[in-house]
Amino acid sequence: MPIPLSVLDLSPVAAGHPPSQAIRDSITLARRAEELGFVRTWFAEHHALPSIAASAPEILIAHAAAVTSRMKLGAGGIMLPNHVPLHVLEVFRTLEALHPGRIDLGLGRAPGTDPVTASALRRTDRVDPNELLAELLAFDEGDFPEGHPFAAIHPQPSDVALPTVWMLGSTDEGAKIGAAIGVGYAFAGHFSMKWAKTAMRLYRQRFRPSPRRSTPHAILCVSVVCADTDERARQLAAPARLAVVRMRTGRPAALASIEEALAYPFSAQEDAIADEFFTGAAIGTPERVKAQLEQLVLETHADELMISTMVAGLEERLRSYELVAGLEIAGTAAGAVAAPAA
Repeated sequence: MPIPLSVLDLSPVAAGHPPSQAIRDSITLARRAEELGFVRTWFAEHHALPSIAASAPEILIAHAAAVTSRMKLGAGGIMLPNHVPLHVLEVFRTLEALHPGRIDLGLGRAPGTDPVTASALRRTDRVDPNELLAELLAFDEGDFPEGHPFAAIHPQPSDVALPTVWMLGSTDEGAKIGAAIGVGYAFAGHFSMKWAKTAMRLYRQRFRPSPRRSTPHAILCVSVVCADTDERARQLAAPARLAVVRMRTGRPAALASIEEALAYPFSAQEDAIADEFFTGAAIGTPERVKAQLEQLVLETHADELMISTMVAGLEERLRSYELVAGLEIAGTAAGAVAAPAA
């Protein structure tokens, strides 16, 4: 059966356009994604990046859940170093209370921003993301050791557990943690595909069933730009290539126009930066994208593909998702054979 498809939205910002419009466009995309049959939409958390407006995924989740009815909505993810675990618990229990069975909590171990901005978010350099994760789960499960000062805290709403938890990662470290605590795993192949095969195999091999999940479920996130012709798809992808180069070389900026991106004189070093970032990206016609995605599934045994399309123009971005939604991507024996229940 076809592998399930989902959406990762970063709220891309085009030069000359207000970032607030990118936020509103994300809600439009979520509604259309549900109509197209995508099983979930996740909103990213990044900070102080001119090309990405998604900085408060919990708010986007709440609004998108209110204007959709079936699709799961989640954070891809909540970046642990930026947050107090108790507050994360309260926010996502509240979301789960309002939209039972429809909320996902993806947890990341990196700040999703530069060191200075990370400091402004947390105001301390002494942050161990693994300790924050353990504290979050201890609050949810009520299993702080006897005598622990937090053991007497009863987070509200107390009759709601955390929604479905996912561990995020771009290396094998997140795979090890997700497997050890028995939760779902989402690999950030949209910017780190070269580690995907190893990490996803490790997650599946080491997975230990838990009360949260009895079997492993691995999502592979992929950069995709799909258009009616290969040439148009390459044109639409050009601004994201330039944005990556500018970000990696200390010159972050909003997504340039297609014309500016195509005219930009990439150096050999800049081409290498962009090529590495877009390793594994599926760019082209529906036929080409289908072949590329099926090859990734074959190599990684992904249970689900999460599509990230960094195209600033809403109409072109929606068109890309519409074309992808019409594809039937074959799964593998080790991967999913049906849409996930969680």
